[in-house]
Amino acid sequence: MKNDYLTSVVKQFAYYRQLGEKAIAQVQDEQLFWQYNGESNSVAIIVQHLCGNMLSRFTNFLTSDGEKEWRNREAEFLPVITTREDLLAFWQKGWSCLLEAMENLQEDDLLKIIYIRHQGHTVVAAINRQLAHYPYHIGQLVFICKMACNSNWRSLSIPKGNSADYNAGKFSREKQRVHFTDDLMDTPPPLS
Repeated sequence: MKNDYLTSVVKQFAYYRQLGEKAIAQVQDEQLFWQYNGESNSVAIIVQHLCGNMLSRFTNFLTSDGEKEWRNREAEFLPVITTREDLLAFWQKGWSCLLEAMENLQEDDLLKIIYIRHQGHTVVAAINRQLAHYPYHIGQLVFICKMACNSNWRSLSIPKGNSADYNAGKFSREKQRVHFTDDLMDTPPPLS
């Protein structure tokens, strides 16, 4: 049986993946490529970067440096993706690599040392590093999508004005030990 840490991080990665997917599903195709200015990133560029980072970090996760020689990080910030279909393919490829690596981990792997740019990390520290990095970028992605949708935005969390009802529902239940994402996760909307 996987330990609580591995179960928790897989659920947290899945939660942030779902947030990104729900945001992407709300915008028009052309909005995926909008940039505020030349220094900012579009949704498509953020997806390219996430995919490149996930492939680099989680391919041969336990046996090779997390910054692969074949990675071209600078190219991740150039407009490569040109269609929603391409964007979804990049998104899926990155997440599949990450989740496959997570599924193959065992409890005794957690304290092994792996390297990212020749800097040693325990497996736990390397996972935590990515669990901070990916939500950072997904937050950016969500913010861009929210701006693009304007008043048509559908909240991904507790909608404004609904906090009291949400809390009342939570406190009406018996205390229980659950992961915070257990009742937040649902079937993501189709992305195509």
